[in-house]
Amino acid sequence: MKAVIVNFRGSRRKQEASNQAIVHVEGVSKKESAEKLIGKKIVWANTKGNAISGRITAVHGRNGAVRTLFEKGLPGQCLGKEAKVE
Repeated sequence: MKAVIVNFRGSRRKQEASNQAIVHVEGVSKKESAEKLIGKKIVWANTKGNAISGRITAVHGRNGAVRTLFEKGLPGQCLGKEAKVE
């Protein structure tokens, strides 16, 4: 499945975790369908082919967005780019 990295996970005053991101998955628009994705693997690859993988950890909101935890920190260039859910 295709997904789009929307933003980094933030808090009220600081942003510590660059390895956590909010992702919208294509075809998922409800919380119930997003809950089925928890535990699945997600991979983001840059133009050179270097890949950073992670897991879907939780649902974010009611409109189908999910929180992900990647192995390493993601670069700022990944925002708005496509990732793949396996």
